[in-house]
Amino acid sequence: MTIQIGRVQNKLELEQILSLQKENSPNALSIKEMEQEGFLTVTHTLELLDSMNKVCPHFIARENNKIIGYALCMHPKFSNEIDILKPMFKEINSVVPHDEKYMVMGQICIDKKYRKMGIFQKLYKKMLVCIKTKYNCIITEVDALNSRSLNAHFAVGFIELKSYNSSGRNWHLLALK
Repeated sequence: MTIQIGRVQNKLELEQILSLQKENSPNALSIKEMEQEGFLTVTHTLELLDSMNKVCPHFIARENNKIIGYALCMHPKFSNEIDILKPMFKEINSVVPHDEKYMVMGQICIDKKYRKMGIFQKLYKKMLVCIKTKYNCIITEVDALNSRSLNAHFAVGFIELKSYNSSGRNWHLLALK
């Protein structure tokens, strides 16, 4: 098994991301699975993923030609594209200096069959190395109910910038430098 970490290069890879996203959305998971395995909050359209990818290509883990994991790059210029993420950008602006250049990791997901193999860490390591020439840090947020994701982010070195409540949900705003 050879797993490669790279960047999205075509629409077929974006379509595979959407397929993996669908498999890990709350609609496809039981409550027990969400508690044990984590879950995704946002679903994207192909058009939005493609637009985001043109600004900063997303990071992917692939085995042969199959996408088995991804970390989405969401430039701040997309701050008004997804309603549930608008409060995150407001909170970022409240704690991050205005001259700080950052990239938002818009979502990370690993195929269930490939979890606990270090792919999560490898995606973030590659992302951090690649964006360092233009951006000072990676910022993301994690739903407080998603303890698996929160713990995984802390394990790779994220620090909490703040926690906040939006629309009845508690969020942790995190940064990796």
